[in-house]
Amino acid sequence: MDSETRTGAGEVPPPGQLAVPERSRRSDFVKRGVIVGGVALAGAAVAGGPRLTDAAQLSQPDQRALELLLLVEYTEEAFYAEALRRGELSGKVLQYAQTVAEQEKQHLEAIAGALGGRAESKPEFDFGDKTGSSEAFATAAGDLEDLSVAAYNGQGTNVSKEILAAAGKIVSVEARHAAWIRSIVGEPPAPDTTDTPQSANEVLEGLQQAGMRR
Repeated sequence: MDSETRTGAGEVPPPGQLAVPERSRRSDFVKRGVIVGGVALAGAAVAGGPRLTDAAQLSQPDQRALELLLLVEYTEEAFYAEALRRGELSGKVLQYAQTVAEQEKQHLEAIAGALGGRAESKPEFDFGDKTGSSEAFATAAGDLEDLSVAAYNGQGTNVSKEILAAAGKIVSVEARHAAWIRSIVGEPPAPDTTDTPQSANEVLEGLQQAGMRR
């Protein structure tokens, strides 16, 4: 198998939070109806970064949801940055990582900006071998992007309309990230018709599995 082919495989309370089954595995990631080629996504950057809302206007549910999503974005930004820094990626996987890394920076800035001075500091990370090769990176990137989509969807019932509308501009791009990495490694970009949201606890567990250390 070459360097562009992958092998094998805070609590935010209700109302309205959906209970979900066991966290999705690598073989289940990217359950969405968006099919995007790698080159096409390069033009889908979040121009100027998405805007959310002024930190002073945040309700407590909005703040709790954004705090969770901030951890997601911290993890994604750190993951891509480390993978590029290690210099082990090549070909289409490298092209993917370079494009997505910049977009994740903008996502992180948007969430942190919405929280203002209430934004939690960046945690530490230990991604282990997940960034050590194109194959390992592709597997981990798919899992992480899938987790990100599940996290955003899981908080949809916990936030105001304004936050939901702004977050929708981010989660749609996260879904394209996941579809792109699947297409690179020869897997169906959208194998299922719907996504499964995840609760705050499930998202935190997934982030810890990905490499976040708090």
